[in-house]
Amino acid sequence: MIRERGAVVVGRSLVDDDVHMIRSLVESLVLREDIDMIIITGGTGVSPRDVTIEAVKPLLEKELEGFGEIFRWISYQKRGGIAMLSRATAGIINRKLIVVLPGSPDAVSTGLELILDQATHILSIARGL
Repeated sequence: MIRERGAVVVGRSLVDDDVHMIRSLVESLVLREDIDMIIITGGTGVSPRDVTIEAVKPLLEKELEGFGEIFRWISYQKRGGIAMLSRATAGIINRKLIVVLPGSPDAVSTGLELILDQATHILSIARGL
């Protein structure tokens, strides 16, 4: 889906459910000039192992609250009240778009459809263009 929209995937990483490992990876990725957007999947629920939000949210310079709200609304339309368990979010760090999605394939698809439609516009605004 990402490549179909003309984007280039420059890498993939698998990280344990560990706040420090996730945060460290994000901190290093946002410094790279060849990256405009970072997509993180998994760890957005409410179990003790779900720590991705705790790792990423403190790093966000600007949070796009509307992304999470719309994502949960779409998820609610598809799956009902279980959507309230998602803490999916998006935001800006160092003029890069960061997207944090649940790990299920359907949720990733839903989130990507939502954010990819607006990614270019979001990035241009974040960069003051």
